[in-house]
Amino acid sequence: MTPMEKERYTARARILKALAHPTRLWIAERLADGECCVCEFVDAVDADFSTISKHLAVLREAGIITGEKRGKQVYYRLRVPCVLNFMDCVEAVLVTDARCRNALIA
Repeated sequence: MTPMEKERYTARARILKALAHPTRLWIAERLADGECCVCEFVDAVDADFSTISKHLAVLREAGIITGEKRGKQVYYRLRVPCVLNFMDCVEAVLVTDARCRNALIA
């Protein structure tokens, strides 16, 4: 692997790591439907404001989301909506795995 390739794979891994948490993945999928205020996440996830803020910071630092302050609230949106396109592939892996497990049981 060349240094340039290593740098590219490291950058890709950083994005995947940011999404590799149930709450952050849920937030990203929610933002695929449009922008949301921090308070909407706090209410929906039943987590405190600081926990949600930390998750949002991870997603923001990875370049997945961006925020805009409006008054006292910050509204977030996906920077590149296609970031979640790979979820269809993830679901296909889950379905295939379930089929294989069921075949072993049957």
